[in-house]
Amino acid sequence: MSFLSGQAMFGGYGGADILNGCTIDVSKGEIAVILGPNGAGKSTAMKALFGMLNLREGKVTLDGVDITATSPQDRVKLGMAFVPQTSNVFVSMTVEENLEMGAYLRDDDINTTMEQVFDLFPILAEKRHQAAGELSGGQRQQVAVGRALMTQPQVLMLDEPTAGVSPIVMDELFDRILEIRNAGIAVLMVEQNARQALNIADIGYVLVTGENRHTDTGEALLASPEVRRSFMGG
Repeated sequence: MSFLSGQAMFGGYGGADILNGCTIDVSKGEIAVILGPNGAGKSTAMKALFGMLNLREGKVTLDGVDITATSPQDRVKLGMAFVPQTSNVFVSMTVEENLEMGAYLRDDDINTTMEQVFDLFPILAEKRHQAAGELSGGQRQQVAVGRALMTQPQVLMLDEPTAGVSPIVMDELFDRILEIRNAGIAVLMVEQNARQALNIADIGYVLVTGENRHTDTGEALLASPEVRRSFMGG
């Protein structure tokens, strides 16, 4: 059974629906990727799963429990972590202070988790006393992901984690995301770099106008002529 599931979701902003019945599932130890053209509802689906968008129809469940009416703050307490595409670090705080902010709900010793984050992202250990605003775009993304991991999530949600970073940094981030998945965490991400994302995805969801157009394994979607032609330039 899927650990996080958004089923037949309808919703949007104002009076217009952006999501038109899409379903998104992700299991523990799995990477699920949401793809599609601009305006397809990818980030909106992510926000609906995290409780940042009220659904008109459909429901969201976590480990079989209906959380459709649960606030984002309470979803964090339940084990969900969300990394937005932009404004995802406290630029005036140091790397270490950013990570500490990620653990604000915890009342146990966070040092072990912080060392795990530094093991995952060694550059952050080197720059732990440096302001996050002084880091490169790729390093800021590492801080944002690391801060999310400080909550010890069961589900890690990433909205365009490689936006604006170089191909080399993108590959490094994807390698780290694989390590996170291998630790048994459910990873759900929205990604514009379709080919690279499907290379690491266990399952992919291609949305068009808020509906599921294609749902399959990453490997099968990569091999689909229609998906390649429509979303990867051939």
